[in-house]
Amino acid sequence: MARNMLLFDAVSKGKRKEVEQIITAELAKGADPVEMLMDSMIPAMRELGERFSRNEVYVPEMLIAARAMQTGLNIIEPLIAQRGHKPLGKLCIGTVKGDLHDIGKNLVAMMLKGAGFEVMDLGVDCDADKFIRAVEQGAQAVLMSALLTTTMPYMREVAARFKDRPEVKIIIGGAPVTQQYADEIGAHGYADNAGEAVSVVERCLGLSH
Repeated sequence: MARNMLLFDAVSKGKRKEVEQIITAELAKGADPVEMLMDSMIPAMRELGERFSRNEVYVPEMLIAARAMQTGLNIIEPLIAQRGHKPLGKLCIGTVKGDLHDIGKNLVAMMLKGAGFEVMDLGVDCDADKFIRAVEQGAQAVLMSALLTTTMPYMREVAARFKDRPEVKIIIGGAPVTQQYADEIGAHGYADNAGEAVSVVERCLGLSH
């Protein structure tokens, strides 16, 4: 199936009602939900993520597109699940203990869902035990976000809890976080924006082409 440019544009521009109408109409015509997701919806979010990295679009546009993408996923995901289509991997994401900021974390979660991952969103103010429970439920990677310099040190605590489990990938991000800090605490990956997070996760899980 060729890319559905109407769907691609509706996701990119955050037009939730149009996304819903296009998907519903295409499904009624017998379109493959997996192909719609892989050929039109995911590429729209990927391109938006790349534009975000280049400062061509900003957080409000990303949030609007993410909500439109979620509207589409709400229709498509149950159909895909019925057919046994497997996600690329299972991840957990949360803002660390003491930090209640969630816009950046929500964007990353949405980008990863859009890229085909199953994402367990743990919310904000997450302690180490919450991340550990998510890994026990199958998460292959732990993604931590912090917006405050005062909550960054907790990332080190969480990373330390997984020192004896090298198969669990630790990936961190957030405004005050740097690659240097990621290296210091032994994280496997660092991303400074939502678009880059997808590539970092794919690399850490060995999925990069």
